[in-house]
Amino acid sequence: MRVLERIELIDRIGRELQSRMTFADIAVYLGAYGVKTKDIQPSSNSKWVYVKELLADSDENIILSIAEELELNHSFSSNAPKEATFWKTGHFKLFLSHLASFKSNTAKLQQVLKKYAITSFVAHEDIEPTKDWQIEIETALHSMDAMVAILMDGFKESNWCDQEVGFAVGKNVLIIPVRKGLDPYGFIGKYQGIQANDKNIGQVAEEIFQTIVKSTKTRGKILSALSNAITQSTNISEASEKVFLLQSVQNIPLDVLENIKKSATENTILINSPVFINTLNKLFSDYSIDKLNVGGEAVATKWNDDVPF
Repeated sequence: MRVLERIELIDRIGRELQSRMTFADIAVYLGAYGVKTKDIQPSSNSKWVYVKELLADSDENIILSIAEELELNHSFSSNAPKEATFWKTGHFKLFLSHLASFKSNTAKLQQVLKKYAITSFVAHEDIEPTKDWQIEIETALHSMDAMVAILMDGFKESNWCDQEVGFAVGKNVLIIPVRKGLDPYGFIGKYQGIQANDKNIGQVAEEIFQTIVKSTKTRGKILSALSNAITQSTNISEASEKVFLLQSVQNIPLDVLENIKKSATENTILINSPVFINTLNKLFSDYSIDKLNVGGEAVATKWNDDVPF
């Protein structure tokens, strides 16, 4: 790609994101692609200019991947692995490695994990019959944020499961062993894992979430995913549910909460919901952040509220 072509494509990406997202959402979205956004503040009130500033020094493959996801037509090719179509944009990407015989329960786990802003890949459920399944699995492995390995009799002997875990080890992503009759072994033997026996799917999903949010490898990504899921939501119950999840997280960075606050004021459905605003304000009170009124006006935090000491 020549310099002028690069500038023109970045310009088109900027205009597209300007029409779709807030400043905070742009930062979360581009951050998910590895674009450094934390120390770059908008130099103007233009989201279009902000995107161009963020992407100015980005790798060409990142720019092309973003353009492809935004469905911007161009004639360039990328050497980067193609993003799997089954990942939900802005969510945490989790690969579920499992035996084919356990695919039904794994698919149920996939559904429950959605409440945590986690989009999961279950090979035997997500691959379309017309697609080359091996290529799709490789694509998912290249683009995952973490892996869950459901360990049970036969897992170690399965070439595919064992190779999937080996790929995750080589990529140095977080691996969460879920013990279903088999203890972690080999390169993942150092992990204690989650004991799944005598637990329901909801309990296993909760422990997976807590493991992800506590790991330094994944904490930033899952918090960004939850923030994005909250502020982009058009469903009050779902948005409030994810705020409740954040209440279970210790020491949330203040910039994450401030981004949620700013983006929430730009979501007309959320900011005009007393139920959502009250739920969000309970979280803010724990961090001494000024509360929001219905309609978006901030009010100073009071210490005689109903949040237990």
